[in-house]
Amino acid sequence: MTVDSKNPETIVLHAGWRADPSTGSVAVPIHQTTSYQFRDTEHAANLFALSELGNIYTRIMNPTTDVLEQRIAALEGGVAALAFASGQAASAAAVQNLAKAGDNVVSSTDLYGGTWNLFANTLKDQGIEVRFVDPADPAAFRDASDDRTRVWYAETLPNPKLQVFPIAEVAALGREMGIPLVMDNTACPVMCKPLEHGAAIVLYSTTKYIGGHGTSIGGMLVDGGNFPWEEFKDRQPALNTPDPSYHGAVWTEAVKGIGPVAYIIKARTTLLRDLGAAMSPFNAFQFIQGLETLPLRMREHNRNGQAVADYLSKRTGVSKVIHPSLQDGESRNRADKYLKGGYGALVGFELEGGLEAGRTFINSLEMFYHVANIGDARSLAIHPATTTHSQLTPEEQLQTGVTDGYVRLSIGLEHIDDIIADLEQAIDKAS
Repeated sequence: MTVDSKNPETIVLHAGWRADPSTGSVAVPIHQTTSYQFRDTEHAANLFALSELGNIYTRIMNPTTDVLEQRIAALEGGVAALAFASGQAASAAAVQNLAKAGDNVVSSTDLYGGTWNLFANTLKDQGIEVRFVDPADPAAFRDASDDRTRVWYAETLPNPKLQVFPIAEVAALGREMGIPLVMDNTACPVMCKPLEHGAAIVLYSTTKYIGGHGTSIGGMLVDGGNFPWEEFKDRQPALNTPDPSYHGAVWTEAVKGIGPVAYIIKARTTLLRDLGAAMSPFNAFQFIQGLETLPLRMREHNRNGQAVADYLSKRTGVSKVIHPSLQDGESRNRADKYLKGGYGALVGFELEGGLEAGRTFINSLEMFYHVANIGDARSLAIHPATTTHSQLTPEEQLQTGVTDGYVRLSIGLEHIDDIIADLEQAIDKAS
């Protein structure tokens, strides 16, 4: 990092880049190239043998993407990061990097619908079992684990349930057993730093708040460098036994001259290389632009989200509002413990008229966009039961927090008076 700072406002502008050494360009260039010239045969051989780090092929690494990876790693307090073509690809890789056929993963029930389907069906077809547990009881993760459990997985602020996950409690249990906690922090960047609470890996769909502009799809894994993989050789064979896909490399040993990056190096040199879900350099450039204003945008997202939650909680015709600020008991305690600077811009609610009222509300919105995304600068709305969570059974929908009448809002950066005016006229028509 060119500027020594732990402040997110500075990190997102300066980490990993100062200027182009040949041109002096301050803006990070888009390196729209597939390949890179090797100095000679020895240089090429060293790169492929990992005895020297550098660019080989954009499916594996790229200078533009590298800056984005460095900035997000610095923002999270991690040692390294790895970009993917989508958040969904990052979710799959987070598990596949440690688990193979015959292994299992324990996951929170409170998940985005696409992740649930990935875990319950696609990974199952690949021979990886995912066991779902209610995160209200951290011990449920331990109780669901056995000798073939490789990973625990959860979302910090689950979409759409919006009950904050007990990161430190679950992470501590996992560390005793040699099981890393992977935290999807998509819904609350800057607000929460899962690595500081014991998580081993942080995951993002950069499509959402990190970009903020709704133009690009991407994902990111951040390695905390804080998990003692080598102390759990039987529990974590993927990093502690010879890998036939890379000349028999034992990853915990192969990185000793680099740093505690066994997890992320394996993900880059095997999964990203072999499956090819690489982020495009242009999208990386777009995410760098979004990242530069992320701390400022999150402040306004939080402020507007809180105002909407307060408005809906007093509005006639609304039977229930889901937002961390309106929760009590242990759910509120966890929100206060893990979220800093606000409670997020995702707000869920149910109308007294149920499913039909929800449909009328969505169809009556004028400024809000009806799209399958969150984290845009624009305000967004969707009916999860018939869209993002429609592939789930009714029982699975309820486990993730979705009912027939549930509407999810992603509150944007418009003036709060305009946001509430659009909600008010739509609710009036649905009542």
